[in-house]
Order: sequence, then structure tokens, then C-alpha cells
Amino acid sequence: MKPAQQQVIGVIGVGLMGHGIATNISKAGWPLGFLNHYGNQPTDDLIASGAVAYNSIAELTRASDTLVFCVTGSPQVEAILDQPDGVLTNIKPGTVVIDCSTAIPASTISIAAKLSQAGARFLDAPMTRTPKEAAAGKLNLIVGGDKMLFDEQLPLLQSYAENITYAGANGAGHTLKLVHNFVSLGFSTVLAEAVATANKAGIDPEILTDVLANGGGASVVLERMTPYMLTGDVGAFSFSLANSAKDMGYYTQMCKDLDAADSVATAVDTVYSKQVESGHGEAYVPQLIKLLDR
Repeated sequence: MKPAQQQVIGVIGVGLMGHGIATNISKAGWPLGFLNHYGNQPTDDLIASGAVAYNSIAELTRASDTLVFCVTGSPQVEAILDQPDGVLTNIKPGTVVIDCSTAIPASTISIAAKLSQAGARFLDAPMTRTPKEAAAGKLNLIVGGDKMLFDEQLPLLQSYAENITYAGANGAGHTLKLVHNFVSLGFSTVLAEAVATANKAGIDPEILTDVLANGGGASVVLERMTPYMLTGDVGAFSFSLANSAKDMGYYTQMCKDLDAADSVATAVDTVYSKQVESGHGEAYVPQLIKLLDR
């Protein structure tokens, strides 16, 4: 086995979040490869730092000792692995796969089993925070998988994350990410509807934010929504309604798989899904206030 810092890290998904991950892995000294894809952010800076671009999943997989996925969700991860010239048919025994996407835990557990049969090892390591923290190497990670593998990969994870929580076996990372996002998006939905109502009643937004911040409404969600409430700035919470609907759909699916309570989750899911169906999927979560203020 190559020494840790000589192992080639391949990144699939160099988008808003993945570009920051790739940049910080490269800065930390690992040889870097990435998949050329129309969804990538500009990659000239990665190339300039020595990263190698690959035109196929097969080529990148064969060249990598560790693969890091940063794609939309379970269907994309499954396609990356299962397509005829995908990861599973090209992976080398001993390769580590780290999935930073948000995914359905049942799919994650199935993927872990497939990779194990191919002689590979797997961590689900979904992230929280925003592209700003991704660029700064200060993401939060929630990691599921074998504890020895987690400990082995911790230096790599630390190259792009600030707070890293070991959650348990494979699937635990993605489970906790969905729980986290349900809480965050649920709070956001309640706040957006409350603000829309306060606006209709003619309440001064500055007074509203002051009352909430000094009472039971105080939260990170309020802090992120406040710039939009006061000035219309969405930059502090640049998470789309389409992604919100996707994550809530994953959460309600997980509830069904677990036969868990889901009445609140279903209501929240309906709010986001309706906005996406109405053509507002590219709007950001704070803009839900305006969309509900009808």
C-alpha cells in the first residue's frame, strides 16, 4: 500500500461543494484527480495546482486509491457505481470510497455491500454547512462505516472538514444527515410561514427578528434567514428549494422504511415539493418567505 500522502484521491462531483473539497485535498498535499463533467465549477485552478482531469469514471477509478463522491443524491451515486463502465467494474481491491452526498440510508447500505463484494471499503460521510465553508476547508462531516477505516481516513477528512463526527456503521452518517436536514428545513419552513404572516400583519421585520432572537425563535436558522428578512440578501442561506424538496423526500422515504412517525415531515415535504412543481426550484430557502406571502 502507498504511504497515505502518496495515495491518489479521485473526486467525482466538483460542483459548489465538491470544488472546495477538491481544492483543500490538493492543498493538503494529496495527488488529485477529478472527473470532467458539465456540472463542475471552473477547474483551471485545480489543474494549475497539479490535479489531473479524467474524461471517464472508469479512467478515474482505475487511477485512484480513494474516491470521494460529492453528487446530488442516491440515484446519482448508484449510477456512478452501477453503469456498465462505472466504479464497480473498474475498482481495484482495497480502494476506499467516501460518499459525501446526501442519500437514502437503505441505498447506502446496499452500496456498501456491493463495494465490499468488489474488495473495496466504504464510508458514508455526508456534509453540512455551505459552499463558503467548503472553500475554507471547514465543513461538518457525519461519518458512517468501519471505525478502523474511519480512523485511517481521518487525516484526509480533516483536510476539508472542521467538525467530524463518527456516527456508527454504514448508513448511520446518511441517517443523521437526513435527521439534521429535516430539523433545519423544518425550522426554516416554520420561520418562513411565520414571517410571511407577520408581513401581512404589518409587523416591522427588525422588531420581529429582535423578538425571535431574544426568545424561543433564536437559532442558527434565524441567523441565516435574518439577512433576507431585513435586506433581501439570500447569501447566508444559499440552499435551493429543489435540494430541500429532494432531501425532504429522502427523509420521508427513510421514515417509511423505518415505519417512523412522519406527519410533520410530510407537511414540510409538501411545502417544498409544491414550490418546485410551481417552477421555483432554483429559489433559495429564504425566498420561501416571499413565495408564501401571497
